[in-house]
Amino acid sequence: MKTDARKADTARPAAQTTPTQTTPTQTTPAAASPPAAGATPGIVAPAARNTAGKSTSAKDTPVPEAASKTAPKATEGKMPPGKATPEAEAPPKPPAKPAEAKAAAKPAPEPDAAPKPPAKAAAKPAPEPDAAPKPPAKAAEAKAAAKPAPEPDAAPKPTAKATEAKAAARPAPEPEAAEAEPRAQPRRLREATIKGLAISPGVAIGAVFDTSEVPTLAPRRSIAADQVEPERQRLANAVTASRKQVAKLKARLSVLPEEAQGELEPLLDAYALMLGESRLLRGARRRIAEELLAAETAVQDEAEAIAAVILAAKDDDKAGLKRRAGEVREIARRLTRNLTATPFRSLKDVPPGAILVAEELTPADAALLDPTRIAGVATEEGGADGHTAIMLRALGIPSVLACPGLTEAARRGDEAVLDGGAGTIVLRPGAAALEAGREALAAYAKEKARLAKLRRLPSVTLDGEEVDLQANLEIPAELPLIAQAGAQGIGLLRTEFLFMNREDLPDEDAQFEAYSQIVGPLAGDHVTIRVLDWGGEKDIEALAEGIEPYHSGPNPALGLRGIRMLLKRPELLEAQFAAILRVAVQGPVRILLPMVTIPAEVAQAREIYERVARRLRRKGVPLPDKLPPLGAMIETPGAALAADAIALEADFFAIGTNDLAMYTLAVDRAEAEVSHLYDPLHPAVLRLMQFATEAALRLRMPVSVCGEMAGNPRLVPLLLGLGLRSLSMNASAIPRVKQMVRTLKIDDCARFARRVMEQSDPKRIQELVMAFSDPTASKSD
Repeated sequence: MKTDARKADTARPAAQTTPTQTTPTQTTPAAASPPAAGATPGIVAPAARNTAGKSTSAKDTPVPEAASKTAPKATEGKMPPGKATPEAEAPPKPPAKPAEAKAAAKPAPEPDAAPKPPAKAAAKPAPEPDAAPKPPAKAAEAKAAAKPAPEPDAAPKPTAKATEAKAAARPAPEPEAAEAEPRAQPRRLREATIKGLAISPGVAIGAVFDTSEVPTLAPRRSIAADQVEPERQRLANAVTASRKQVAKLKARLSVLPEEAQGELEPLLDAYALMLGESRLLRGARRRIAEELLAAETAVQDEAEAIAAVILAAKDDDKAGLKRRAGEVREIARRLTRNLTATPFRSLKDVPPGAILVAEELTPADAALLDPTRIAGVATEEGGADGHTAIMLRALGIPSVLACPGLTEAARRGDEAVLDGGAGTIVLRPGAAALEAGREALAAYAKEKARLAKLRRLPSVTLDGEEVDLQANLEIPAELPLIAQAGAQGIGLLRTEFLFMNREDLPDEDAQFEAYSQIVGPLAGDHVTIRVLDWGGEKDIEALAEGIEPYHSGPNPALGLRGIRMLLKRPELLEAQFAAILRVAVQGPVRILLPMVTIPAEVAQAREIYERVARRLRRKGVPLPDKLPPLGAMIETPGAALAADAIALEADFFAIGTNDLAMYTLAVDRAEAEVSHLYDPLHPAVLRLMQFATEAALRLRMPVSVCGEMAGNPRLVPLLLGLGLRSLSMNASAIPRVKQMVRTLKIDDCARFARRVMEQSDPKRIQELVMAFSDPTASKSD
């Protein structure tokens, strides 16, 4: 009898059942029993069907009279937690008459089959939609059938005993019946397309595997004065653990592709340096002692202070600043997780062919990816110029970063189409999107094969004019990408990476070692090394402390930077000159002076250069017979307008279009309010470029472009038409620039350049460029 009563409770329609709102004190054993398989909480389940497809009524399941009397009261009514259900609050009712009990035991008829008696009737649960219609036998039945179902959030108030009798008479729905009812099935999520940053080209189709890292619980915490030494010891232990982890990551390099090894090894070396006697650890220890902070709080505060200084620098190389700030934060993150014993992300369970989705991936996470198993990567955070992006490109995994709302929209197991070239990921694609993804995948494979062939082909125009395509190098980690792209050497090697995150300045030997790791592997290709381009706004602690007196001034971009600072501190220039001269015996190199504005700056630098060479020869240091060329950066309007005079002192020119446009237009691209005014196709910028190029060509002096303009295939015809034959760009842009070069004729480019230089409207120049590079493009493009 008690068993039947429990069945009666579990058989209540789902419209009356809200399991999540039943309190432990109210839940009876019957109410706590698990729902039938296939049922969805909060969704009305259909009536149970027998094998013949007929609904089971009270006649099919006779219930002894005692069952209705002893059945426990229902507790699943939709009520706030901690309150009694309607049945519990209802006053006792007299026993139901036999006719009423019989009527209550029968299922309600279909809504459209029910007669329309007076509305005065006891509230009944909603009739099951698939119940077979049965005409009411008595007036009580008619009244029950005519009464509409209560609202889902309204507390039903049926007669207690009658309700219990009906509940006992109705069997629990079978799983098959629950699955057959459309309302019981989970709603299919719609197709969603999310746009992010295109990081690594390629198309991937696969199932989503979402991964998240356990958050670090490290609230700000102070300590007592007698806890300083224990906290410092905790920090020391975390440093030791972090060093071991970095060493393990470095040991894994041998199983990664060669390109990825070249990216990760220098980064891990930088991590190891920051885990030594670095500014980060010195500052953390100081904060523990002076500010009485817990080790994790001290590490976080110091890391954010250093990152803020780096990011506040008014440097044109914003991507480099973000990378350096990211390195500091990554080490702080690793130390904090070790201090709080928080586990790191594990990627061991990612199935083959999956598209990895995460809020963010660190470079160390990327090092753990297996490109033979991971089809693609998409993250909600990240940037195009960070170490993670470089790592993903080196691994050759199609990737999209900075996808807003990705982790909320994606579900593990969802099918997805990721296009790393377009920077999109389509979740749960429909038939059309899936077919488009398959076509893009086939097209990318064909395009990749075609561009791979270009690597071995010369960069020459249709009429036989050779164009030298070189790569810019920000950090040594990018070296494998340069070889992979088929670059003809390095047109701009920035040396600021040698001076960052150090307590002291790199000496001549340290610089020589760093340059050797770049010049040697290039096997005879030219390397143009730009000496330190630093202003007081950049975060080089050793320099900032060493220049006395020093004031950054209201506008550091116009202050002591580039060649101006090096001439003020000639010992810095001498160390760099000496290291470059020593490495010149390993391969052809050139030396580039930054921020030149007048011929005298080049002349003074050359005096120091030749003096260093004489000193090295006296010491018997091997040097090339002919000293490497000494060139000047043309990146200010003054240098461009004085190019004919500077050409008499320099051996070559490199036009830096990024700074040239900034200084000419008085626009900082990092300032959102004026960034729209930054336009390298402004007539003033183009005329300065033309003036400097013609000044070099008149003296038959090499001249190149090393700004972003060089990497834009659409601008190649204009640059060639102005007389330029050497372009230096990001390595990833080289294949498509080469593709454009091989479709051009110099005479056509010259005529096009003359037409452009006649214009005074930047918008019209843009239209001409678009039309020449793509004859089918309209002016509105």
